[in-house]
Amino acid sequence: MSFYEDLVMQTQMNYSRYYSVYASGGTPYELSDKKPLPYKEQIEELVRQVKEAECVIVGGASGLSAAGGGDFYYGDTPSYRKYFGKFAEKYGFKGAFDGMMHPFTTREEYWGYLATFLNTTLHAPVRKTYLDLDAVLKGKEFFILTTNQDTQFVKLYPEEKVSEIQGDHRFFQCSKCCCDDTWDAVKPVDDMIRAMGDGTYIPTELIPRCPHCGAEAFPWVRGYGNFLQGRKYNEEYEKISKYIMDNGKKKILFLELGVGRMTPMFIQEPFWNLTMNLPDARYIAVNDKYAFLPKDIEDKGMAICGDIGKVLEDAAKGMEE
Repeated sequence: MSFYEDLVMQTQMNYSRYYSVYASGGTPYELSDKKPLPYKEQIEELVRQVKEAECVIVGGASGLSAAGGGDFYYGDTPSYRKYFGKFAEKYGFKGAFDGMMHPFTTREEYWGYLATFLNTTLHAPVRKTYLDLDAVLKGKEFFILTTNQDTQFVKLYPEEKVSEIQGDHRFFQCSKCCCDDTWDAVKPVDDMIRAMGDGTYIPTELIPRCPHCGAEAFPWVRGYGNFLQGRKYNEEYEKISKYIMDNGKKKILFLELGVGRMTPMFIQEPFWNLTMNLPDARYIAVNDKYAFLPKDIEDKGMAICGDIGKVLEDAAKGMEE
């Protein structure tokens, strides 16, 4: 097990122990009671910390994509209607994940919905929040850790600079995990979308299948099925582990963006642990709902509660000044 995966496993045990606290939107950790700086000073501090850091590790979660317009997962938003309108009208779904949980009566319609889901992210342009983040990181040594599966980061940066520890919509795996193999999902999804047209079904022959055992394929993502934790999964964890091991003694900034209460164990709590234990580490979190800063690292960190898009836009402007 890699160094970073071990940190995640430790925090997952904590999540199970205090599940009711997390489920209510809280955290079992004692939080700082320091009064936050005024917004303008927070942005100035964020800019200063980025400029002074020798390297930056970004932890990008769902709130980052949602702030840029990828807000169709949990609610019946205009963007959900734009991409999933025919399914919303037919079934009354209230967000993309709502449809993912629906017991479709045929596999052809199930894959029609799933192909729509994947197509929406695979062909989405790079969102403004990511472009503003890129401007903040310009000229810096950095690494990206993400729980997002929507391919936004890998559209901007080379694979070796990004760890996708929750999977990636570009790949299929065997739904039965008969083998340690992932393969291209982009072309099959394009074929399904083309064949489906204005309907909600795909032809039976386009249901993707494992080339090894013939079982249905499944997107290589955690959350909906039998997530393959094999070679590729381990490689994603090894990248972030190696980066931390190689740079842990430097002045390192952990920049957490958009972590929700469902998955604090993958980015947030490991970042807290590392900030506390690495000598020159600093931590900044940006979240539109929570300003969680543990008391143990209150002198090494800051939490900004505000719109992530605006924070990154203002920080990008600050970096230019």
